[in-house]
Amino acid sequence: MATDGTNLISLLEALLAPHRPGDELFPGVRWLSSSSEAGLRLALDVRGSVLHVELAPVDAVQRFAARSAHFAVSYRTGSGSAGRPLSDAEGMALCRALVPLLQRHEAEVLRTLRERAAAARSETEGQARIRHIEGGPLLSPAQWRTQRYYTLSHYVGCLIGCRFCYAQGPVGLVRHLEGSPEVRWGSYVDARRDAPARLAEEFATLPPGPVKFSPIVSDPYQAIERKLELTRACLQVFADHGAGFPPLLLTRSKLIARDVDLLAAIPDAYAGVSLTTVDDAVRQHFEPRAATVPERLQTLATLRAAGVHAFAIVQPQWPGPLDALADAIAANATSANLGVLESIEDAGPLLDAPGMVQARDRSWQAERKAALRQALLDRGVEVWDGELPPALCTSPGA
Repeated sequence: MATDGTNLISLLEALLAPHRPGDELFPGVRWLSSSSEAGLRLALDVRGSVLHVELAPVDAVQRFAARSAHFAVSYRTGSGSAGRPLSDAEGMALCRALVPLLQRHEAEVLRTLRERAAAARSETEGQARIRHIEGGPLLSPAQWRTQRYYTLSHYVGCLIGCRFCYAQGPVGLVRHLEGSPEVRWGSYVDARRDAPARLAEEFATLPPGPVKFSPIVSDPYQAIERKLELTRACLQVFADHGAGFPPLLLTRSKLIARDVDLLAAIPDAYAGVSLTTVDDAVRQHFEPRAATVPERLQTLATLRAAGVHAFAIVQPQWPGPLDALADAIAANATSANLGVLESIEDAGPLLDAPGMVQARDRSWQAERKAALRQALLDRGVEVWDGELPPALCTSPGA
């Protein structure tokens, strides 16, 4: 039993060895899949219902259902769950039952992870810390309710560094497990240099399904992409070998327009931008390292003109003219997905500024989302929920 590189899916699988995804861990409890995009998470089928179990460093969290020597174990049955809602008693019992399985290998796995994390080649790019890693699976099976898909995280960490980004918490917990130094979100990124080669290998062996690029944990077109071109290299693999694996990319950068030729050559490719407001002064306040509003709208127009499925994501909701935002999306995108502020993280001072305080309020976020949804529907824009647009809601292997 050993981990492979610093890949976190390998870490999860090594923790529960000799069990593998698909195996029954306990009577009536089957291990569906693993993910590392929002921390270390296991998806379990509990007699037809899905339960997500999360692992965190035991010294880094205060609330959990059970604990081993090194991990705090918790559960959730909210977004992404399916089937009969599980009770707290069932969630607690299952977390406790997992502890003996974790304790068999956790010390060895963490030691190996930290050794290889320390050995990973690092460099600096300006003030950013770039770590080059290799090894382990690349495409990770994921599921949201009945929608099954893959995630592809060739970058982890994001140099755009939005202070409200809810990825910084779970990614920070994983770095804590590795023994990596605590540094500010937006100042580091891990890059999978072997991602294009690994992607070609996995396309040859995995069932077809949609693929989400760098969901939650990164931006596929952050600044380091100009130098490394890993996103472009992966898109070339999609164009050459990815039949049945339609990609979906989301960015806050205008760099995606560089790859419009490849995106246009990939059937059913979806590419979108985050468009949280049409007021560029508000955008500058919350997302100073990201593309401007005019740049994002031009990006959408370029993608759409090339025949790519162009979409906008509005999450979180920021202040600004609502009708103008709806008009801009309708003029440049074919569909949209809406969300609310998930967490404040370290954006508190930004939200305390004059004119921004309302965005803290959950009711304001929900009301703004509902009003924008109706405005988009009135303009003929498809509005979709969940992780995938309806046209991509197929199951791997189906």
